[in-house]
Amino acid sequence: MDDLKHILSLFNPISLEDMDRVALQNRTDTKFVFEVALLPKILNDILPYYFILEIKKKRTNDYKTLYYDTEDLKSYLEHHNGKGNRLKVRCRKYIDSNLHFLEVKYKNNKRRTIKSRLKVNDFETNLSAASKQFISNNSTYTEYKLTPILWNSFTRLTLVHKTKKERLTIDINMEFTHFSSKENKVLKNIVVAEVKQEKASGGSDFIQAIKKYHIRKSSMSKYCVGTALLNKNIKRNNFKERILKINKLNYA
Repeated sequence: MDDLKHILSLFNPISLEDMDRVALQNRTDTKFVFEVALLPKILNDILPYYFILEIKKKRTNDYKTLYYDTEDLKSYLEHHNGKGNRLKVRCRKYIDSNLHFLEVKYKNNKRRTIKSRLKVNDFETNLSAASKQFISNNSTYTEYKLTPILWNSFTRLTLVHKTKKERLTIDINMEFTHFSSKENKVLKNIVVAEVKQEKASGGSDFIQAIKKYHIRKSSMSKYCVGTALLNKNIKRNNFKERILKINKLNYA
């Protein structure tokens, strides 16, 4: 990926502190899935419009996530069944910063994402009392026992628009591991890009740039896709088209 490394070096950098103006904890998300071979071309197209996050002189940042759910996969099934108001609970490690956050992501029926997070010391395979209280305060999971379900790791590029209140995350090198069975799935040829805005707008320079590559928006929950890929015996009909697309791109 020498082409990718070169194009990333051409972006003007932005620091973690300077990103405060686009924290966007309450936002709209628009996702796109495409093959990694297109990434350098797309980045070259949007080079004039975005800064890139740089941490400790690195412009790609590694993440590891542990997703929690009930034993009967309530969170997964609510998403699968198209429930408008739904939750994801996860612990995410920002590897380059060595920070861990327990996060509750709430997607309402107006397609807005509201994220709450709590700094923790490490991944918790057994949630602490403080973590349970945080989840209870920020979700409807007060009466449910949450358990670890899925590990996910990936590399992220974070771009910030120079003039608009917009953040763009681009995830590559995705890997999923079932928490109990340890079964593993690697998606090396897939890019998941997510445009984060206060209000959804097709005027995003990234969205405009990818039109010539015929890339359309595509819902993509890492938790749901990873869980569906690694659990053949669960309900997955509504994710079938997404999984077929991912497998096609991954082995192209």
